[in-house]
Amino acid sequence: MNDAPIRNAASVILLRDAATNPRVLMGQRGKNAAFMPNKYVFPGGAVELDDGDVPLAAMPGAETMNRLAMRSPAGMERAIIASAIREVWEETGLKFSAPGTAPADLPDDWAAFFAAGEVPSAAGFHYIFRAITPPKRPRRFDARFFLVDAERATGDLDDFSTAEDELSHLHWVELDEARKLNLPFITEVVLAEVAALARSGKPPTSVPFFNNTHDISEFLRLS
Repeated sequence: MNDAPIRNAASVILLRDAATNPRVLMGQRGKNAAFMPNKYVFPGGAVELDDGDVPLAAMPGAETMNRLAMRSPAGMERAIIASAIREVWEETGLKFSAPGTAPADLPDDWAAFFAAGEVPSAAGFHYIFRAITPPKRPRRFDARFFLVDAERATGDLDDFSTAEDELSHLHWVELDEARKLNLPFITEVVLAEVAALARSGKPPTSVPFFNNTHDISEFLRLS
């Protein structure tokens, strides 16, 4: 079996009521999905070629930007961030945006996002985790995980009516309950990181990185 190519990807952990009753937004992948069927996951997916061409109203902080650049292809940071916002919007219907005007050469898959006079915004996004899918899997991703306060999203946080159908059973889950769901291993690890960050109320001091590029797994911290 030849290894699948590794695609850049982004996932977003939307955290709600962090100080009182921390909950995260999760959905279930379909039973026929080629990658992680039936598993509960955070919104996310592969970076598209034109994501890097989309204007952003705001970028994450310098710390996140610097860490995104570590051990990554040069210049990928903007595309990864835009992809994170697009995937949340497509899979949940929730937008991270600010008022603005669409550029003339907007990629087709972004047209509806900008139609209401909104420009994607990554204000408040924190880069907290990275993992590369191990070899011998049908799909492989170099996934960057972002944590953001759900209150930064525009609109009703309980309205998923405009979401695409890639994820089912979208709902807010208490952190302790989330770990009882049918989860990929790496999602369990990420949830533990989120729980620690929710308790501290602080951004991460470093970014855990499970580097499974080759057969021998490597654990790093990006700092």
